[in-house]
Amino acid sequence: MINVGIYGATGYTGYELIGLLRRHPEVKLTFATSRSFAGKHLSDAFNTVDNLPLITAEQADPTACDIVFCCLPHGTTIPTVQAALAAGARVIDLSADFRLHNRAAYDQWYKHTHSAPELLAQTVYGLPERYRAALGEARLVANPGCYPTSVILGLLPLAEAGLLPDQVIVDAKSGVSGAGRSLSLANHFVEANENFSPYKIGHVHQHIPEMEQELTAAGSEVHILFSPHLLPINRGILSTIYVRLARDIDPVTVRNLYAKRYDPEPFVHLLPPDKLPNVAYVLHTNRCVVQVQPADDRGNWIITSAEDNLLKGASGQAVQNMNCMFGFAETTALPL
Repeated sequence: MINVGIYGATGYTGYELIGLLRRHPEVKLTFATSRSFAGKHLSDAFNTVDNLPLITAEQADPTACDIVFCCLPHGTTIPTVQAALAAGARVIDLSADFRLHNRAAYDQWYKHTHSAPELLAQTVYGLPERYRAALGEARLVANPGCYPTSVILGLLPLAEAGLLPDQVIVDAKSGVSGAGRSLSLANHFVEANENFSPYKIGHVHQHIPEMEQELTAAGSEVHILFSPHLLPINRGILSTIYVRLARDIDPVTVRNLYAKRYDPEPFVHLLPPDKLPNVAYVLHTNRCVVQVQPADDRGNWIITSAEDNLLKGASGQAVQNMNCMFGFAETTALPL
């Protein structure tokens, strides 16, 4: 049994995390913090009968925890992570503050200076399908972003085989919960409902360096053109990825590459050749479904992947990482 704390429990990812940890047979939930609902209960923040007490971050005691999850906004989590590590707790950070290995890249893409660059080299990127072996000894794990998870898993077999071209085009769609629980004009019901909107298109979205970093580390240096879109649904991500491979590459060889890579994985599924991913495959599960197929006889290929942005794209993957860190069965408490 391990003691677990959650900072930022009343965002969407924090709430999902609580639900997963409540079902985990090896976890005792020690504290849950909230800035907006401190002094109240989880049932005051969400439509739930769970009366988990909510406290301020200052009241939380990380020394009582084996591990803490930080579900705080980007750019705010570093002091909390530092304090938790100093208290002896291990940390899974669900923000973007430790995902990039290069401080200059972080400063450029997130528009402020990283205040703990010494921790970046110690951080394990929390994609179990790639870094499972490193998670067992990790003190600090950077949980991947939701879009990057779908894109990296969609391209990882090609990257590891050195087959990715130097430019990839990604067209991705996310449900409204991907923007978090804080309101913005674009996320209001009247703005999002019956609408379908691109945003931050080109080479400007903050998730791009994360995708490029991990695919390059896997074996293929790549430049990504990224077009995210806001779908008028609550949750789910669908990424459609366009790549050009050598014209003479055998489609059976490519499919076998994906099958061999993902057949052992409990949460990544290569669909049969006649089926395409959609969000219904993955809603309320920790799975990612993938398809790879040639588009024509000119070397163009289309890879599609889908995931639930709040589970495999966030809280589910965080619990998967925790399971790897503590030697629990990887699927424990996670919906397949």
